[in-house]
Amino acid sequence: MEQLKKWQTPFVFLGVASAVIAITFSAWMAMLNNFAIERAQFGGAEIGILQSLREVPGFLAFTAVFILLMIKEQTLAVVSLALLAVSVSITGLFPTIYGLYATTVLMSIGYHYFETVNQSLALQWFKKDQAPQLLGRLLSLTSIISLLSYGFVWLGFHIFSAQYLTMYAICGGIGLLLTIFLWVSMPAFKAEHVQHKHLVLRKKYSLYYLLTFLSGARRQIFVVFAGFLMVEKFGYSVAQISALYMLNHLINIFAAPQIGKLIQVIGERKALTLEYIGLICVFVGYGVVEQAEWAAFLYVVDHLFFAMAIALKTYFQKIADPKDIASSAGVSFTINHIAAVIIPAVFGMIWLINASLVFYAGAMLACCSLLASQWVKINNP
Repeated sequence: MEQLKKWQTPFVFLGVASAVIAITFSAWMAMLNNFAIERAQFGGAEIGILQSLREVPGFLAFTAVFILLMIKEQTLAVVSLALLAVSVSITGLFPTIYGLYATTVLMSIGYHYFETVNQSLALQWFKKDQAPQLLGRLLSLTSIISLLSYGFVWLGFHIFSAQYLTMYAICGGIGLLLTIFLWVSMPAFKAEHVQHKHLVLRKKYSLYYLLTFLSGARRQIFVVFAGFLMVEKFGYSVAQISALYMLNHLINIFAAPQIGKLIQVIGERKALTLEYIGLICVFVGYGVVEQAEWAAFLYVVDHLFFAMAIALKTYFQKIADPKDIASSAGVSFTINHIAAVIIPAVFGMIWLINASLVFYAGAMLACCSLLASQWVKINNP
């Protein structure tokens, strides 16, 4: 058996894969609202439909378990990253409503299948006592690369007056090169437990399923409408949106590892409680904010709370049968996206009536999460 080099480890594999996600998806997100409005002539209804279409592959993430009958999880991760990178690279070629819908769906297939197996592989490869800190480090690494990606987008538009076509092609191309590197340089890593190759739904995971469902519904309001608020109501440019994203990730570089350590110390229930109380305040703030600076502040705080979601992953790791992790990852992603398929389109219509109502609904979902999180055990088995 060939001797592995020191850098050929599961953590490095997931780190490089996270870099691909950060480069491609961050660039796609940074340019999306402006590209949609300026080139594809989108309004609130169209952006809602696009985001609903983007979440359909997430809703179908449970099908990953059937693909795993034919290929290994690690292979599926690489193939998914390649599809994501290629889709982002060609986005600028289709500046129309239906063109952006099509490239978004392709991008989303790659993104969601990767995120499904990414969570599964991390929970299989990392030991329980190390998982919060290692996940925090991966999140920090992702933030570093995302920061560089947003910085590149900012420079491209603010300094060099780049075109969308060029920026999408460069960011997608870099992601594809890193994916090829993973394919040719990384060995196949073995998990300690052989995973089930069928769908797993268990009663003992009910609370995790509920929190996952609420998280998916709540996150869509942030992902879809918080950024859209910045552009439509406050007139943020691509450069300003990129700068805001850069600030988010700059904070996360230092905060994410500390949040991982905090979760390890205080436990999942207290961490989730803190997250949900903070999100209630943030969503109410979105509903009443009238100044661009305060809206940006809320956006940064909102993004910071997302790092607390590590607690939900480690909670599941503690209660799950180790053989259920791969199958349950797909199921949980589907549950996470049930509301996500519906909310963007429906709330896009509500947006046309009163944008504040969209964010008040987010506050209500955070309240439901707060109540449910009180049943999370402090000392998990």
